Amino acid sequence: MRDVAKACLTRARGLIPLLAEAAPRIEAARGLPEDVLDAMHDAGLFRLLLPRSIGGLELRPAEYVQCIEAVAMGDASVAWCMNQGSGCSMTAAYLAPEIAHSIWDGKRAVLAWGNGPGSSARAVRAEGGWRVTGSYSFASGSRHATYLGAMAPCFEADGSPVLHPNGRQWERTMLFPRHLAEIDPDVWRVMGLNGTGSDSFTVTDLFVDDAHAVTRESDDERRETGSLYRFQAMQLYAGGFCCVALGAARGLLNAVVELAKGKVQLGGTEQLRDNNAVQYTIGYWDAALKVARAGVVTTMEDVWDDVERTGAISIPNRIAVRQATTFAIHTARDAAYHVFHEAGSTAIFTDGPFERRLRDVSSVAQHLQGRRTHFETVGTYMLGGEPSLRWL
Repeated sequence: MRDVAKACLTRARGLIPLLAEAAPRIEAARGLPEDVLDAMHDAGLFRLLLPRSIGGLELRPAEYVQCIEAVAMGDASVAWCMNQGSGCSMTAAYLAPEIAHSIWDGKRAVLAWGNGPGSSARAVRAEGGWRVTGSYSFASGSRHATYLGAMAPCFEADGSPVLHPNGRQWERTMLFPRHLAEIDPDVWRVMGLNGTGSDSFTVTDLFVDDAHAVTRESDDERRETGSLYRFQAMQLYAGGFCCVALGAARGLLNAVVELAKGKVQLGGTEQLRDNNAVQYTIGYWDAALKVARAGVVTTMEDVWDDVERTGAISIPNRIAVRQATTFAIHTARDAAYHVFHEAGSTAIFTDGPFERRLRDVSSVAQHLQGRRTHFETVGTYMLGGEPSLRWL
């Protein structure tokens, strides 16, 4: 690992005690408190995938996901917001330098966006830009974002769709200051990852100029030459979110280990650590988490080497990332369930470090990154079929 990446990982690991202490406040606020944001920004952890040309760190994927895992060991919601904002920041590679600088000027700059576009979303051509209307959900990290993005299919002023030469409709991501959107903060009441503040937002007939409209991952619009930007954001989202699950599961396992060293089960005389079932569970799932983690990191390293060599990310590369990351999410979910069970009734109290982590890992597994159908995609490809490329 390079010196810059080592320093980032050291800073991320250094925040684990602060984040673990703040976790109940994060949960209660359904968002990240100011002291947590201050620490994250001071450590530069929202700038890991930004181009170096605009003050970012441009980490390699294998380096980046280890930072996500470290933060998740402290609190999964913080790591989730970090990954979401970092994936969004890769958009900077497709913007004019002066626009990218204006959006990410200052260490507290964060771009967030939500799920979309929905059926109501549309961008209508206007002089010098677009009139954008749409509603968006699951905008993780939007509460502390400075800019938002709205994905929308494009239409001419007369209402006809703007088409690519292949007949597909053109879609652009429109970037604008957060205060221009109408935010609905009351929808985010969920089982886990409460602190992500994944609110919904709406824009209505909002003008966005052409300079702030981008087709992400378009070869024609890419301005950065670094290998990181030959990856799609999807691979970084997959790698980061699976490491949210791995980090939270590791934090839970570590907490159960500490508990087992002192707890005596009701009706018994031996400490929990002397129970054979507990010993087996800890040993097995510790190994499983290590194997899943190694699979993600090694895959990211191998894919990086191939992208460096070829200048492009291939379908086999994308298949490899999807397989490793989905497997890691499923492994983390199963590990969290089993080690949580061994903690007994101690684990069910909301003021402890156990049940929240179980809920957080379970919520990661419910995300599109954890779908079991991803294994069907991988298997289809391995058996010579044509896999769906949508979530690769």
